[in-house]
Amino acid sequence: MNAFFAEFFGTAMIIVFGGGVVSNVVLSKTKGNNSGWIVISFGWAVGVFTGILIAAPISGAHLNPAVTLALVIAGKFQIEKLPMYICAQLLGAMFGALLVWLAYKKHFDATEDADSKLAVFCTSPNIRSYWYNVLTEVIGTYVLALAVLYMAQPEVGLGSLNALPVAIVVLGLGLSLGGPTGYAINPARDLGPRIIHFLLPIPGKRDSDWKYSWVPILGPLVGASLAAAMFLIFKGA
Repeated sequence: MNAFFAEFFGTAMIIVFGGGVVSNVVLSKTKGNNSGWIVISFGWAVGVFTGILIAAPISGAHLNPAVTLALVIAGKFQIEKLPMYICAQLLGAMFGALLVWLAYKKHFDATEDADSKLAVFCTSPNIRSYWYNVLTEVIGTYVLALAVLYMAQPEVGLGSLNALPVAIVVLGLGLSLGGPTGYAINPARDLGPRIIHFLLPIPGKRDSDWKYSWVPILGPLVGASLAAAMFLIFKGA
């Protein structure tokens, strides 16, 4: 496996677990219907853990265009590889969303609430105020990117547990800062599945809320850039 496919499959695993747990909670007639936000946050964290587990030895497991951008700005990653990584992450997120739809197709068919169907694929705010929504995404991704930049490699390898620190950060972000917007903190995680929602023949679906789609792209990219700038400032201090 090369870096492209590592990022592709790693990002896909994030969506399989994350979109899958949202499906289990919000769609009709599932085993986990209405099991709540804590369950959703844990599902996304396990997805991040699994994605890193797959991709880390090969690509470094960015799995997020905002993380890749932060690493480029911080001088930890070659800018020439940026387009390839982002392309792999976006396509992987689309593939993961397609798998979730296939797994839950009968439940999509049985669900009447179009907003719940959309929530499986992408984020939306509980209170729509675009620039405050951007600010929420900036703060969440700033924390994530800063954690990634300062995360030290352990002197003694932990094997599969090397993937655990970032997964715990994502879990914490979901539980603490996920309430306003659903914490995309990853442009590919939101845009890729949103495109799949637009393309799929889901009965009774609503529009894909393209008016909001720029928020979970801009916010994470700004947050990651600010984290990288802070990292460089304090690194040079």
